This record gives sequence, C-alpha cells and structure tokens, in this order.
Amino acid sequence: MTDIPRRAVSRTAKLATLPLGFAGRTVLGMGKRVTGLASDVISAEIQQRTAEQLFSVLGQLKGGAMKFGQALSVFEAALPEEVAAPYRQALTKLQEAAPPLPVASVHKVLTEQLGPDWRDRFVEFDDTPAAAASIGQVHHALWREPGYGPEGAPRTRPVAVKIQYPGAGDALLADLKQLSRLGGMFRAVQPGLEVKPLLVELRERITEELDYELEAESQRAFATAYADDPEIYIPAVVAASPRVLVTEWVEGTPLSQIIANGVAEQRDEAGRLMAELHLSAPMRAGLLHADPHPGNFRLLADGRLGVIDFGAVARLPEGTPEPIGRLAGRALRGEAEAVVAGLREEGFVSATDPIDAHAVLEFIRPMLEPVAEEEFRFTRAWLRAEATRLANPRSPAYQLSRQLNLPPSYLLIHRVTLGSIGVLCQLEAKAPYRAILERWLPGFAPVA
Repeated sequence: MTDIPRRAVSRTAKLATLPLGFAGRTVLGMGKRVTGLASDVISAEIQQRTAEQLFSVLGQLKGGAMKFGQALSVFEAALPEEVAAPYRQALTKLQEAAPPLPVASVHKVLTEQLGPDWRDRFVEFDDTPAAAASIGQVHHALWREPGYGPEGAPRTRPVAVKIQYPGAGDALLADLKQLSRLGGMFRAVQPGLEVKPLLVELRERITEELDYELEAESQRAFATAYADDPEIYIPAVVAASPRVLVTEWVEGTPLSQIIANGVAEQRDEAGRLMAELHLSAPMRAGLLHADPHPGNFRLLADGRLGVIDFGAVARLPEGTPEPIGRLAGRALRGEAEAVVAGLREEGFVSATDPIDAHAVLEFIRPMLEPVAEEEFRFTRAWLRAEATRLANPRSPAYQLSRQLNLPPSYLLIHRVTLGSIGVLCQLEAKAPYRAILERWLPGFAPVA
C-alpha cells in the first residue's frame, strides 16, 4: 500500500470515530436536550471526552473536517448551557488552531510557489505558525520592501503568509463526503436546512477556495471597496501564487478573545461592525464574506474591524437579492398574503401546495425580532429559544418548516446569515440592527 492510500484510509478511519463516538454517544442526547423531548443530562465526563475527541480528530484532519468543526463552534451558542459549556473551549480552538505542518513541508511549499530564492523576499520568517485556516496555516513574517531606510536598513512590512497544506484539495473532498454522516447535528439547530445541498455547495466552491490567486482577487476587491473606511479594515494583498498568499499583517484582538473576556462595549461594537460588513459588502464590493467565524475578525486598536480570509465568498454583482429585504419588511408589517406570494415567487414555497399564510407569518416573525425594534441584544438564550421552537417536532414551527424549501441560489446567503447570528449571540452584542438593514438591504423599507 502506498503512502497516499494509507493516509486516505487513516483519515477515513479517524472520521468514522466521530459518528460512532460523537454522534452516537452525544448528538442524540444533545438533540433531546435542545428539543425538550427528554430531561436526561449527559454526564460531564462524557461531554468532556467527546469535546477532546472532536478537537483531536478534526484538528488533525484539517481540510473539510476542520471547516465543519469551525461551523460547529459557531452554532454551539444555540445549545443549552449545561450541554454547550464543555464543548465551547474545544470547538473554539478550531477557529484559530490546529496541529502545525512540519517546517520542512512549509519550506518545500514556499520553494515551489515563490521560487528557490523565496527567503530573499523576507527579512524575517517565523517557522512557527501563528494560526491555522481550514486548508492552510498562517505564518508571521517581515516582507522586504524596495529600497532602504534612512540608516541603510531594509524597508519591511509585517505580513501574514498563508500556506496551503499539501494534498488539501483531495483531503477536502474526502472529508466533506465523510462528514455528511454528521448532518444530524445541524438538524438539531435548523430542521429545515438540508445538509446535503450545503455540502454540494461547498464542494462546488472547493476549486475556488483552493486557488489562493482567486482569493487574492476577492481580497483586492474588498480592499478597494473599503479603502480608507473609518470602520472596516481589509489588509492589502502583497503577493499571491496558487498555494501561497501574502497579505498585510492584522494586529488586533481576535473576536474569540472578546467572546471569552471582552467587556460589554467591545462586544456591542464588534457585533455592530460585523453587521455593517456583512450587509454593506454586497452593495459596496459585489461580494459577501462567506466564512463568518470569530477567527476571521479582529478588533483593532483604533476601533476598526479587521477582516481576514477571503477564500470563501459569494459573488453578488447586483448586491443582496432585493426580495430578501422586501419580504422581511412585509413580514414585519404583518402582510401575510404578500409574504407567501413572494416566497412562492422565489421558490421558498411550492407554487401549487396550499399553505397557511398566517402560520407562515408566525413562523417568520420571531426570526425578525432583532430588527423589529430600534435596538436589539443578541443572546445565547434568544438563540436557544429559537432553536427549541424550530427543532421541536411538536411545535407548529417545526411542522411548517417541512413545507419550506431553500433555493440553491440562497444557500450561501442563508449559511452566512446563520453563522453571523451565531457569532452575534456568542458576543451577546447590542446594536441598532434595523437601521443597518434600512441603509444596506435593498427593498427593506422603514417599519412604521
């Protein structure tokens, strides 16, 4: 057996332990606790052991497994506190940490991508990774700028060097195929969301995410759109090749630290800035940053939100689809029949199946609570209440959700919305979200 097949078998074997050890032992219990179908509490020892196993396996596998783990670390805010607490620390680690690539492998990739004289491009290069992305790891370095300083020292610029893991493409495809077996975890949070289309959508963008030159193009578009912006900072691209991306270093406090230890003012401001970014980007850049986990954001010393990692983006050249804002406004104004008609037009509801318009309005209105008032504070308790309402098979919302569809064209927007709400609930951030929607969301008229 060659090394490559042996590694593939090893990856599959490790992933197989998750549905058996994690889903079998824990997810079913988690689902019962979320939906209120049972009152049993999973022992703290099993919770801790499962959290450690999850981090160990997903962290070692990187690729799609790590991406899946990063998504889970956002959704933990929806789980009951006594269940979520043992997972929070282990899952959050996946947002910025993973076992590092050997130094020799790092140098080999740099030689292949930047040339045998790659060291000449840097004044300093730290072989110890500063962070890990889902398909690569990031190193801190000093980039050699043209010319010299007043005392003859070389001009430098602090940079982040993202290096793709060798074999990341094949690994990502294999991981996503195996991880489809963990789909039940998402159904505990959003029963109407079919995981299979989500994984298909992810696979369709694998090629894009693996191409760092394409990521550089997206990042440049964001940087141009937000140049000199007083609230959002996008680091410049310094150099790019298919598997190595060099960008300006972003120095700031990661959102994961603010979630863990930040004061209320930091939490509120971080939440407001995240909402500004995600709602304004389609109009300003024609793009949507599609990887909203805390590891991709920093609160800078000057108060701006630093944004990194543009491998996953949604291309929205016409901006956010207008029906989203129009239907949200109509729902807030209680226009039940108009809402159902619009949902039918967009493919969220079958064109022929009968559906109770007022039941649809009752299903949607609680989700719009954050923009029903001038200000709103996202909380874990609010998200858990929504998760319970949507996931309990005995609730009207759960029954209605089975009549609703998610059109493929809205899949990535839906994913970003859910992920962003998860982060806002982790931050427990209060902000004037309605005013932000009124400014940036097409079709969203002010609510009387």
